[in-house]
Amino acid sequence: MKRQPITLLAVLLLWTTAPAPVPAASKPVMVYYMPWFVARPFSDNWGWHWTMDHFNPDKVNAAGQREIASWYYPLIGPYDSADPAVLEYHVLLMKLAGVDGVIVDWYGSTDFLDYGINNRATLKLFQFTRKAGLRFSVCYEDQTIQHLLDGNYLPATASVAQAQKDMLYLQTNFFTDPGYLRVKGQPVLLNFGPQHFLANSNWVDIFSVLTATNQPAFFSEDNRLPAGRGAFNWPPMWMSQAPGTGGVLSGLALRNYLADFERKAALWPSFISSAFPRFHDIYQRAGVRNYWGYLGDRQGEIFRETLSRGMTNASAIVQVVTWNDFGEGSMVEPTQEFGFRDLGMLQDLRRLHLEPGFPLKTNDLAMALQFYNLRRTYSTNSAVSPELDGIFTNIISMNLEAARRQLERLEK
Repeated sequence: MKRQPITLLAVLLLWTTAPAPVPAASKPVMVYYMPWFVARPFSDNWGWHWTMDHFNPDKVNAAGQREIASWYYPLIGPYDSADPAVLEYHVLLMKLAGVDGVIVDWYGSTDFLDYGINNRATLKLFQFTRKAGLRFSVCYEDQTIQHLLDGNYLPATASVAQAQKDMLYLQTNFFTDPGYLRVKGQPVLLNFGPQHFLANSNWVDIFSVLTATNQPAFFSEDNRLPAGRGAFNWPPMWMSQAPGTGGVLSGLALRNYLADFERKAALWPSFISSAFPRFHDIYQRAGVRNYWGYLGDRQGEIFRETLSRGMTNASAIVQVVTWNDFGEGSMVEPTQEFGFRDLGMLQDLRRLHLEPGFPLKTNDLAMALQFYNLRRTYSTNSAVSPELDGIFTNIISMNLEAARRQLERLEK
């Protein structure tokens, strides 16, 4: 998507016209979630997002780590997005971290490429978000329509009809669910772009098949469409390609981008503010595409700054980018490199900006890992499984002392 350069006058306006912070008492904190991982032994192969046709996860190094398409290594190792044990672990972590729900990267409902696999994993994820009392939403990737055309899966005349079919699928399977995230009574729908349907009239046609109560609160990337309620921001890695940057996104450029976005957003009904810890993709090393740019972690300061900003500005929703995009290195899911640091920071900032009485601390996050390891250990033990189910219920109900005693007894 083409973006206009920021002029000197615009930079000066950024600091004078950005909306003043407002209280954020009821602002939901959502994590952007990738459902696209396929892994052994849960599945019979390693999916592209762990291999990128370059890495071999069956190769294990001296430290016991598999070779995967990422600079970072999941604390539980590479996993399958449809594995119930993984999904339990993820929603427990979210609950303990103070996350309110997930926004899933959604590629539609067709069985083309891995879209069907991703959709089925999304359906499984939402089973566990419901159990954990978390909300959920989706970000529609309209680029899939172009891929369907390129793959001769879809005739050119059926583009809008296919998108309408996807909307009806969302309405039937997601929008009417009590756990689906809504703003002002409308189901929240993000769009990563748009990348295929660039005209506002396309989206008017696409949404025309939905009932009046399910017309979405529609958010596109960076800029609002008239059919939408607002937009969301994203790590602006395109700015790192400017001459003289060396491919590195500076702190000043990032702040200018965020302030410019908020200035535009002051004119919209609402907007979503994104927070992110870093951007360090593996694409160039995998030979997937040219280097996209780099945003360093800076000992957590990037995440602290962007998350604090999102929690205290005028946005309707805070979106953490991302939960688990290991290919782009933007995940807050615990890793060997960062441990529980990012989720601990989320707890602290929730307590500071949104919920003064939020009681959970970084040490509580380890309970999710304990639970996951025990679920793996006793995966075939029918006598222990009900007790683990009870521990899961205790954790999501915040009966943490009872859960700790149960976990310690099973570990012994």
